[in-house]
Amino acid sequence: MKQRGRHRRRKRGQALRAFLAGTALALTAAATMISASQATVAANPGTLKPLTSAAETAPLRLKESRVPERSLDRLSAGMGHPVGVSAVLDSADRPLRDAIDCTAGERTALPVEPTATAAYCWDAADTRSWRAGAVTTSGDADDDGLWGANRVILSAWSRTGTAAQGGGLARVAFVDANDLNRPTYSWVLLAVPVDGGRDFRGLVSEVSGMVWYQNKLLVTASGDGGDALYVYDMNRVQRATVDSGAVGRVRGGWSAHGAQWVLPAVGSYRLTDAAGATRPDYLSLDRSTAPDSLVAGEWLSGDGDTGGRLWRYDFSGAPDRAGLLATDAGGYARVAEAYATKASGSGPVLAHDSQWYLGRAAGTEGDHGTLWRQNTSNPAKATRCGADETRSCWSGESESLSYWEQTGDVWSQSGRVLFALPLASIDRSLG
Repeated sequence: MKQRGRHRRRKRGQALRAFLAGTALALTAAATMISASQATVAANPGTLKPLTSAAETAPLRLKESRVPERSLDRLSAGMGHPVGVSAVLDSADRPLRDAIDCTAGERTALPVEPTATAAYCWDAADTRSWRAGAVTTSGDADDDGLWGANRVILSAWSRTGTAAQGGGLARVAFVDANDLNRPTYSWVLLAVPVDGGRDFRGLVSEVSGMVWYQNKLLVTASGDGGDALYVYDMNRVQRATVDSGAVGRVRGGWSAHGAQWVLPAVGSYRLTDAAGATRPDYLSLDRSTAPDSLVAGEWLSGDGDTGGRLWRYDFSGAPDRAGLLATDAGGYARVAEAYATKASGSGPVLAHDSQWYLGRAAGTEGDHGTLWRQNTSNPAKATRCGADETRSCWSGESESLSYWEQTGDVWSQSGRVLFALPLASIDRSLG
């Protein structure tokens, strides 16, 4: 029976790859309808310009702040003993639909070129009023690609609307990816302890950047005061005991706006008051540096020719600082290297082996975007597709690029579509 199961999964995988290839052909045909004027909208951004002076890099430093242990212990005492990732995966009972079961409209969010080799769609009812954000995986978390014995994908979502309407919340789907033919997930609400750990509130942020490194999860904090990044300990997941739309301590226990689990922050990195200081809007992990580094980028409007900045922070190698950034004696995480890019309107960022990959959003909602590769010495290249070799080939709403080194795949998501494709295929499609 076990052999027959493997045979069925292999046949299903072959059918799915053939289906995705057919979807790519249809998207390529649509791309040929893009006019020449549309195809050349994204001007070539050229090479990256290193930023080396203190005046250029100092505004990007971040000040580390830790939640007091007594506050975290008080919250745990009230909510119950914390659990780890495996407990969340054991509760993962919500299925993702594979590409064959996605709607034609959902599949238009996939890249035209290169072709996705895996794609899944989120349930519309389960994600209504939520916006898809960043992706990270157990390939980021540990160099063997596993967390314990599990393959895991984390997908961030932010709730739209005002705070009075339940907006300003952020949650993460913990996806059990051990069997990519049948991935399932469970929701975890991102929270911030308040009142000395006697309660918690929801994180107010669109999570456009997220990296899981060792036992820590770093997420962008776009709307949460002066904080640039929040830090979460993956061994401190707490169970919600009341199923309601409220957040925090309620009559009878603890509620997480319908999520079964809560992840309280253990620290943050705050902006400085220096002129030119900016929050990282996009994050990824680079394991090709020594030490491993957190890659960051900022978003700027695609209007005009104003570019943005790309930079990285080193992770700490100290045994008692697992998953935290390297800091100086003053508690500041300083920039390890930084660059200026002319790729205005850039979005998700990935760096690997001195190459920087930048997603550029579509100029019109529903259209495809552009994926550039830049470095400091060679002209920039973009993926091309269609009969007119347009650069509008990438997913239009993607906010994340996460490289799973052990498999060679890059994971991203756009709208209600989570997808993966080999980094090698991106490099081959660059024209």
